[in-house]
Amino acid sequence: MRKRTLWKGLVAGVVAGVVATLAKTIAEKYYPPRVHGEPEPSEELADKLAGHHLEGKTKAVASGAIEWGFGAAAGAAYGALAEYYPAASSRGGATFGLTLMTLTHETALPAMGLEAPMEDQTPREHASEAATHVIYGVVAERVRRLVRGMLE
Repeated sequence: MRKRTLWKGLVAGVVAGVVATLAKTIAEKYYPPRVHGEPEPSEELADKLAGHHLEGKTKAVASGAIEWGFGAAAGAAYGALAEYYPAASSRGGATFGLTLMTLTHETALPAMGLEAPMEDQTPREHASEAATHVIYGVVAERVRRLVRGMLE
């Protein structure tokens, strides 16, 4: 059994979160949750943080920074948690992905007014978010394990 080390868990998690965000982004190109022109929650948050409506490249950069930053931060938290509580990585990371979806798309984002309440979201949106979050979680776990092993 290897020694538990917070910084190694965090580093492995950040790398995993970035790669998993890429995988989720690609998956959403093929199975998008919003197909009727609804704004992305990250775009809505970018506007709220700026205090006014953003447009064009500015909105794209701000929204991207939020998505990628959140993906890396979620990965870091996951890497640290898995370092000290290995059961967090159960089911190959799928549980992590679905937990993240529950905390964001079903709870925090609607509470912040960045997404419709869960009962008003379409079945397609639920299915897409579930599928792409499972992809995020599984990719995050595979990359986390690989990177964590390399750090030994």
